[in-house]
Amino acid sequence: MNDLTSARAAVATRRCRDALILALFGATLALPAGAGQTASPATTQAARANPHADQAMLLGATRAGSRLVAVGDHGTIILSDDGGKTFRQARQVPVRAMLNAVSFADAKHGWAVGHRGVILATTDGGETWTLQRQDLDKDQPLFSVLFTDAQHGWACGLWSLLLRTDDGGKTWQNVSLPVPPGAKRADRNLYSLFADAKGGLFIAAEQGRVVHSRDGGASWDYLDTGYKGSLWAGIALEDGSLLVGGLRGALYRSEDGGGHWAPLKVDSLSSITAFSVGAGGQVMASALDGVSLLSTDGGRQFSATQRPDRQPLTALIAGGAGKPPVLFSKAGVLQGL
Repeated sequence: MNDLTSARAAVATRRCRDALILALFGATLALPAGAGQTASPATTQAARANPHADQAMLLGATRAGSRLVAVGDHGTIILSDDGGKTFRQARQVPVRAMLNAVSFADAKHGWAVGHRGVILATTDGGETWTLQRQDLDKDQPLFSVLFTDAQHGWACGLWSLLLRTDDGGKTWQNVSLPVPPGAKRADRNLYSLFADAKGGLFIAAEQGRVVHSRDGGASWDYLDTGYKGSLWAGIALEDGSLLVGGLRGALYRSEDGGGHWAPLKVDSLSSITAFSVGAGGQVMASALDGVSLLSTDGGRQFSATQRPDRQPLTALIAGGAGKPPVLFSKAGVLQGL
């Protein structure tokens, strides 16, 4: 391992520890890119059948039409067709790697990403998955994936890794980001992709920055929220407002496409991990320490609720009218707030 790789690994490790990011993305996040690790045979084998898959560590969740899909540890992918009351395991997942995020373009076409640069795809609503990409030479994890339709998608991860596809994931191309202001290279971790209704693309990232594209990913720049810590999650609301959240309960809102950001006061210091919009425009967020946030005014004010068990919440899917959210955690699916 050369000095540059060692230095970058040390920086990445400190960031991970400071952010408690290991609680979300697993112990291999801080492994240095290009260090020449070989993949464990377990990561390249198919996921095992697990009668208690809904109790595995789950890190990402989304809707596929009316179906709920969640992904997590050891290639776990679970599905629910009854609003989250019960889950079953996907029939076929070709890897045992940690999966961090999942995105569906419609009820049938979805993608999941994770460690070893893994990208999986499904065309049957998550029942079976195929491997589109992996990198066995280095563990540069992918933390987020976003498809705006069944052909056009992006995935992002460690040390400014950004990939795009224009053919449904048959091929993936590396995207070179510009150097952030005041930095010498683009080496920031990219945590959460999201898009607005006008075609704007956003990535919640480190040092309070949001990576932004106005032209469908052809070029990118940096938006400064005024925050200096890591941003783990972001969402664009129906009215065009943007929300990003991260370390120690940091929560920022923009009403002009990211040009200006205002901090929102939240009665919680728990780090925010995900956002979801429910019935009637309610906005919810999950956080560590068993905290969930709720806004009933379009994301302008949030109230905090903490679970007695304080399980770290990693993702959530807001419920329909009168229905509670479905919460996901290191201990799997959780019922109730």
